[in-house]
Amino acid sequence: MDTMRAWAVTGRPRGRTRIAATDRPRPEPAPDEVLVRVSACGVCRTDLHLSDLELEPRSPGRVPGHEVVGEVVGLGSAAGRLAVGDRVGIAWLRRTCGICRYCRSGRENLCEEAEFTGWDADGGFAEYAVVPEAYAYLLPDGLDDAQAAPLLCSGIIGYRALRRAAVPPGGRLGIYGFGGSAHLTAQLAAAEGAEVHVMTRGTGAQALAVELGAASVQGAYDEPPVTLDSAILFAPVGDLVPVALAALHGGGTLAVAGIHLSDVPVLDYDRHLFRERTLTSVTANTRADGEELLALARRLQVRATVTTYPFEQTDAALDDLATGRLTGAAVVVV
Repeated sequence: MDTMRAWAVTGRPRGRTRIAATDRPRPEPAPDEVLVRVSACGVCRTDLHLSDLELEPRSPGRVPGHEVVGEVVGLGSAAGRLAVGDRVGIAWLRRTCGICRYCRSGRENLCEEAEFTGWDADGGFAEYAVVPEAYAYLLPDGLDDAQAAPLLCSGIIGYRALRRAAVPPGGRLGIYGFGGSAHLTAQLAAAEGAEVHVMTRGTGAQALAVELGAASVQGAYDEPPVTLDSAILFAPVGDLVPVALAALHGGGTLAVAGIHLSDVPVLDYDRHLFRERTLTSVTANTRADGEELLALARRLQVRATVTTYPFEQTDAALDDLATGRLTGAAVVVV
């Protein structure tokens, strides 16, 4: 049996031991799947939550990674949409039931039978991965692997969060936390006419926000210089929920974009929710979100700020993300 290199969750959270290099059998595609030779994989904060057991792996020794770029090198017996040689992306949403009330109403991200790449099935921190053909994205030309990878989760989730935040035309958007997803979302929002205000810790993230044209940049807990119409919380810090809500105009919306969030403090109804302020979450993505984001990112020339790591240093990439040493997005090159 052919083998491949991979990085798997060890069950020992924190530090460089959270994932370990291993050899695995090369996967074989099921009838509706394709086999992808991985060329690059983005490193998402969800991978860190999984490796640190804040999200419990669905099976021991899971291989994380769900911002996967690669080439189709094998087809399942029922696959026919893609061809060997196609360059594709694999995102977080891996499979849905297709028949529940959510799937039938265009909300497949809420499917209760959904499966996710790198959580329910092994992901892209490996030399090969399989994915249901219907959930793979054909990637546009003119977008190299390292630029494409962060779009496949950080970009897609940021795009969905931006839509959930309901920014009015020409409105003021606050962004709390400025990592891989936020720096892509800020570009989308600005291109659509929003005035972007960034609240984040770390001089590197603050400098990147200035470079990308934010109207103001301050600390994570600081008040923005203007009252906001909408806000997105990317930092997985529940303490920031009341801070962001208090910065909103009446009728404003705060969208929480993470899959994991520390405990939210008690909210004061008058200060945080009254005057029809809305607090909403963002759950996964639909395939339509992905297709729309990829087309929009290409048209608007959204560019990721990327630090690349060789495959042998995948654990270092996760460690740099965990400790805040990373600015923008990390991408492992296989």
